Amino acid sequence: MKRGAHNGSLNGSVLDCLYDVIESRRGADPESSHTAKLFDRGIDKIAQKVGEEAVETVVEAVRERRQGVIDESADLLYHLLVLWAESGVKPKHVWAALEGRKGISGIVEKASRAHG
Repeated sequence: MKRGAHNGSLNGSVLDCLYDVIESRRGADPESSHTAKLFDRGIDKIAQKVGEEAVETVVEAVRERRQGVIDESADLLYHLLVLWAESGVKPKHVWAALEGRKGISGIVEKASRAHG
């Protein structure tokens, strides 16, 4: 992903497009594609990368580095999408889960998952 690029017209659909690109890299040459290399290394490595990027995002936020939060968030979203793809989760599944939470208290929603 290109760091620092900004397009004011981007919205959540960019994640759908990125997911499609990620899926298109499945089975590609791991020597020529970082995404293919992640798929080749498996779910454990992909999950590790998501964790690393989440920590890096938090560190940038705590240090109050706005651009760092932006850059690390982009990395985190990319790796999360790779994890979704490897897990058979499509963005539309997550969007539907989020849509279902509209108007529901976060406390109530969390409690329903703990008891459901």
